[in-house]
Amino acid sequence: MAEMDSPSKLEETRKGSVGAVEITDAHGRTRKIDVSELNEADLALAEQFGYHPVFKREFGYLSSFSFAVSISGLFSTVTTTFYYPLIAGGAASAVWCWFIAGLGCMCIALSVAELVSAYPTCGGLYYTISRLAPRPWVPSISWVVGWMNLLGQIAGVASSEYGAAQMLLAAVSMGSGSTIVDGVPIFNYAPTIGQTIGVMAVLTIVCGLVNSLSTYWMEKMTKTYVIFHVIVLISCCIALLVMTENKHDASYVFTNVDSESGWTPTGWSFVFGFLSVAWTMTDYDATAHITEEISEPEIKAPWAISMAMLFTYLAGFLFNIVLVYCMGDPSELLASSLGQPVAQLYYNSLGLKGGIAFTVFALIIIQFVCFTAMQALGRTVFAFSRDNLLPFSHIWTIVNPVTQTPLYAVWFSTFWCIVINLIGLGSYAAISGVFNITAISLDWSYTIPIACKLIWGKFTPGPWHLGKFSYWINLWACIWTFFVSIIFILPTLLPATPSNMNYAIVFMAFILFVAMFWWYVRGRHFYTGPSMQADFESSSDGGHVPAAVLEKRGIESDESQEKKELQA
Repeated sequence: MAEMDSPSKLEETRKGSVGAVEITDAHGRTRKIDVSELNEADLALAEQFGYHPVFKREFGYLSSFSFAVSISGLFSTVTTTFYYPLIAGGAASAVWCWFIAGLGCMCIALSVAELVSAYPTCGGLYYTISRLAPRPWVPSISWVVGWMNLLGQIAGVASSEYGAAQMLLAAVSMGSGSTIVDGVPIFNYAPTIGQTIGVMAVLTIVCGLVNSLSTYWMEKMTKTYVIFHVIVLISCCIALLVMTENKHDASYVFTNVDSESGWTPTGWSFVFGFLSVAWTMTDYDATAHITEEISEPEIKAPWAISMAMLFTYLAGFLFNIVLVYCMGDPSELLASSLGQPVAQLYYNSLGLKGGIAFTVFALIIIQFVCFTAMQALGRTVFAFSRDNLLPFSHIWTIVNPVTQTPLYAVWFSTFWCIVINLIGLGSYAAISGVFNITAISLDWSYTIPIACKLIWGKFTPGPWHLGKFSYWINLWACIWTFFVSIIFILPTLLPATPSNMNYAIVFMAFILFVAMFWWYVRGRHFYTGPSMQADFESSSDGGHVPAAVLEKRGIESDESQEKKELQA
């Protein structure tokens, strides 16, 4: 028998023999990777989904949960959208629309979490089409889902940054001093739409700069967010309940309906309050878009999504009740020159210092929303580009060697988030359309994959799944999305005029037109859908199939043979 090498020398030989290997997916695309640097999650990603792992897995349970909570940004997003239920049906709309719509949103979130567990890639639910739909349907369906998801995420970040700009200027307006006219404070400074959009652009650029950091720093920053958010939420509720002198009674909070939308009957107007919930409890798959930066993503990502949305649902319901108890005359809030009814509520109940403090806290929280949403958006652009879904895809897939993040994809996202808000210079109503299209576009990008799961029955569950309740939860998620989409494309005020029209349907039609135009001009000639499968092949430089992959296939690896020889 030939003389055996020492164990340490064998280890060096094994590492050297693995080296750089090639993975080739079903579409013939080949990439070289260094297998010795891959952990088990990355091996699974490369083997099962055909993608070259490029991100460091820095996110654990707490940071993943914090990331998922930050996407909703409960304290600030309710502050930004409280206007809609007040217009739609008053106190009862704010309370019961949250309770009813929150259940529908929870069904969507749980359905998304189930799919993320089975297919944890940063493509999110867009990728799942390749596993849920028949092969001939994959390119066209995934193309539409991808573009709708992209529009929804861009609109989500853009509308959040617009809300952040409103909050910042509302705090400035409070600090400018006021004059009391007929018992109502009139602030010396009232921000214009142009000023709001200018501040929005600056805040969006700051968001892009933060997202130019490495995953390591993004994880550290995200981990602290949920603690700050919970502290602010609880302290605000206590302060409002203690400091508000003339609170409404329970009868008013839970039964008062007062529509100012112009819609009849009032019951129909009432449901427009769903928008506040849908805009807050959305972007469920944002956590999916960072699964390639999470350790054990098939377990931690769906857990984070489900727990974060449950927290948002329950805490949001209670927060809305507190706001309604303490809001005073809703018509005064709606007429506020601050442009933010809840900021006016803080001022009325807590005074100048308290009003500024909690408005600034809301600004900080919504900026966290934008930081994490932009991170998810940048990863989405990267994921779509590696499947050639976007024009100039080769640029957006470049990963910076210093930060190990897709910086070009981040700044591509930053640019379009600013551009979509520029339409507000022509019409404030257009900004409302951006809020509306966020919920519609994102929810349909989730519902289509869920419907594919129900229709074709090709789904293979991951370790986190809904069991026997899966079918019914998935079905209600689809029905609910169809129902609320009808509401969200209608004008919230009547009579409809160019200045109050809901332009959400215009945005949707435009992006679908662009997507289909690009499909017929270019996409159908080269786009075949997300990568389906990758196999490790022997490479020209001596690479071979990793032992972990071979063992799954029931094949004895060279490494296993070496161990047996060493033992002999």
